[in-house]
Amino acid sequence: QVQLVESGGGLVQAGGSLRLSCAASGRTFSSYAMAWFRQAPGKEREFVAAISWTTGSTYYADSVKGRFTSSRDNAKNTVYLQLNSLKPEDTAVYYCAARRSPLLVTTTGSYTYWGQGTQVTVSS
Repeated sequence: QVQLVESGGGLVQAGGSLRLSCAASGRTFSSYAMAWFRQAPGKEREFVAAISWTTGSTYYADSVKGRFTSSRDNAKNTVYLQLNSLKPEDTAVYYCAARRSPLLVTTTGSYTYWGQGTQVTVSS
């Protein structure tokens, strides 16, 4: 059974930084793509970033490009999302997701496994 566990969320002032972690377990993820999504109150879940376990290639939503960076540690089966220059509009629950394909895609329906989410709150 695949499990994804996020951590690292919290309250930070605008301009600050956080690093989110997603610990994956339950199988070998070498052929998987991982992604981060977020959902603010009253809004739909939206794509933030994706990363390939195999190649480390990444793809970002325009709204976070240049501020957020995704990385992975294959030995620890963990992916990370570094959030810099945070803005109040980045406030949301951030979710980690996995799909059984190395292709990086941005749609929620393409991802099979989801974590429980971690809250990020950015104060102005």
